[in-house]
Amino acid sequence: MQVVFLDRDGVINKFPGNGLYVTRVRDFHFIPRALEALKALTDAGYDIFVVSNQAGVGKGVYSKEKLDQITEHMLKGVKEAGGRIREVLYCTCKSSDACNCRKPRIGNIIKALELLDKTIDDAPHAYFVGDTEGDVKAGKNAGCKTIFCLSGREDREYMKRWDVRPDFIVEDLYDAAELILKKDSHPSRHRRSRPPKSR
Repeated sequence: MQVVFLDRDGVINKFPGNGLYVTRVRDFHFIPRALEALKALTDAGYDIFVVSNQAGVGKGVYSKEKLDQITEHMLKGVKEAGGRIREVLYCTCKSSDACNCRKPRIGNIIKALELLDKTIDDAPHAYFVGDTEGDVKAGKNAGCKTIFCLSGREDREYMKRWDVRPDFIVEDLYDAAELILKKDSHPSRHRRSRPPKSR
């Protein structure tokens, strides 16, 4: 099974800042090399899911319609670059709602697996890539291999206070894609599928 779960803010697009949200399309900016990474994973046959908490909707900071516009913009950019995201799964609830789909809970991971006719028992074959302790906990709670990206909200200093440790630490999604392809792909296939070198 070739499945990668990705957080959004801080992994695919630039993290807006603590306590802030991406509320408009013009505030959504892809992290350098993220599109190349998504294309490489797509070319290698991975099913890519975005699993993201977007509590700003539940708090009334921005509307569901605005979130949909941002998602459409993201998917268009990924497609134009040659990548494909299978599904985007958001939790728009507030943390106080104790929703089962809000990370680090795994409701949305289970939903994604069901779209592939898989169960949580298949999750150990998947990767979860995120930029926070909550992402790593979600991946661990589901049984995935976890990759922590240093491109977003939290860094190695934050990690000293965590209750969990990721399986891998990388600079960004591009490096995460390289790691996944190296570990999972046949050598000859890997040579064709690895992200292109940045200019």
